[in-house]
Amino acid sequence: MKKFAKKHLLTIIGLFVDATAGYFYWQQVVCSSGSCAITSNPTSSTIYGSIMGGLLFSMFQKTIKKQYDISGNNKSG
Repeated sequence: MKKFAKKHLLTIIGLFVDATAGYFYWQQVVCSSGSCAITSNPTSSTIYGSIMGGLLFSMFQKTIKKQYDISGNNKSG
């Protein structure tokens, strides 16, 4: 679990930061008609914010590309 959390740290941070931002968006932007899909209730705006935050922050993660030589031995690069 620690290895997973360390590998996906930016995505996890993005989930929590933008879930909070989504909740505050719901709180500040009031949809009086109730027909607004995202801002009509706090659950949907929080989930939407966490998904967008996870996707946004995951773009900045570095991935380790593995290179293979002709003999098939793995070289990290």
